[in-house]
Amino acid sequence: MGIPNIFCRKNRILLGELVKTDFKLRYQGSVLGYFWAVLRPLLMFAILYVVFAKLLNFGSDIPHYPVYLLTGTVLWNFFTECTGQGINAIVSRGDLMRKISFPKWIVVVSATSTALINLAINVCVIIIFALINGVAPSFSWLLIFPLILELYSLSLGISFLLGAINVKYRDVTSIWDVLVQALFYAVPIIYPLSMVMNSGGSFGDIAAKIIMLNPIAQVIQDARFCLITDTTITNWQVNSGLLAFVPILIVILVLSLAALFFRSRSKHFAEEV
Repeated sequence: MGIPNIFCRKNRILLGELVKTDFKLRYQGSVLGYFWAVLRPLLMFAILYVVFAKLLNFGSDIPHYPVYLLTGTVLWNFFTECTGQGINAIVSRGDLMRKISFPKWIVVVSATSTALINLAINVCVIIIFALINGVAPSFSWLLIFPLILELYSLSLGISFLLGAINVKYRDVTSIWDVLVQALFYAVPIIYPLSMVMNSGGSFGDIAAKIIMLNPIAQVIQDARFCLITDTTITNWQVNSGLLAFVPILIVILVLSLAALFFRSRSKHFAEEV
C-alpha cells in the first residue's frame, strides 16, 4: 500500500475498471437506474424538509434554509454511502482476491469512489438549487473541494479499519448501521447549531463545542458557510486555538492508523474472506 504502488500503471488500470464495474452494478436492474444517485438524497431531503422545516419550524431564522438542509443531507448521505460500500468491499470481492494477486486497498478505494461519483452529481444539484433559491455565486464555492477531500479521507479511513475487521467478524456491518443512526442526530443536519447554543446557557455552548469537534459536523458547517450563507456557525467560530484543528487531526489519525491496520491484515484476506 506504499506510495509507489498507488501510481503503478497496472494498479491504476485495475482501479479504473473496478470503479466502472461497481458503478454499473450499483444500479443494474433498477427501473430508474442512475437517477437514483440524485433521487435518494432528494427524497431524504424532502421528508426532512416537510417534517422539520414545515411542521416543526426548524431553520426559520436561516437564510436559504432549503439549500442549507439539502447540503447537509447530501454530505451526510455521501458519508453513509461511502462507509457502507467501503466496509463491505473486501467481503463482496472475495472471489476476485482468491483468483488474482493485487493490492487489496484498490477494492476499498473503488467501492468508495462510487459514492464519490454520486456526490459529484449531487453537488451539481445543490448548485442549481442554490441559484434557483437566490444564492449569489462566489469564489468561496471552490472551497467545497478540500472539504469533500477531508470528508472522503475520513470515510476511507473508517472503511479501511472496519472493512478489515469485517472480513473476520461480519457483525461489524450491523453495528455500524446502528452507530450511523445515532450519529445522525449528533450532527447538525436538520437542526441549526444556534439551537444547541441557545438551549441551555453554558451547557449549550459546551455541547456545541463538542459537536463541532466531529469532522463530519465541521465539514457540513464549513460547506454551508462557503456555499450558502456566512451566518453559518463554523468550528473556527466555536472552538479557538488548537481545538479548532482537532477535526482535521482526527481525520489524519483515522486514515493513517486505519491504513496501517488494513495493510497488516490484508495478507490474510484471501484466506479469511
